Amino acid sequence: MKNAFKTIDEYFVLFPKDLQIKLEVLRATIHSQHSEIEEYIGYQMPAFRYNGKPLVYFAGYKKHIGFYPGNEGITQFENHFNERKFKFSKGAVQFPLDKDLPLDLIKKIVQFRMKEIDHKKS
Repeated sequence: MKNAFKTIDEYFVLFPKDLQIKLEVLRATIHSQHSEIEEYIGYQMPAFRYNGKPLVYFAGYKKHIGFYPGNEGITQFENHFNERKFKFSKGAVQFPLDKDLPLDLIKKIVQFRMKEIDHKKS
């Protein structure tokens, strides 16, 4: 059965409390980057848009949080992912649950994506 989440809060309650806390910290970190970042559910996971365009997505899993900043968001930060030994692919990076979230890196990725959106708009 596929869940039909309408809000990020509805999504969060499906996870254990310790993971809910990490997801909430990630959510707050994304919002802290600009007052006009809006949240929604996209592809049945928490999603954020900036200037009406998709910014980033994330999802909770048993052993990691998947973070989806798009192809360029991954390519731009591959060296950082390699340095910290994060698994990543073409459009996603995995943040293991047994480590602290790399909030500094997440902020940089979100800022990069915002600049990318602004550049495409102009």
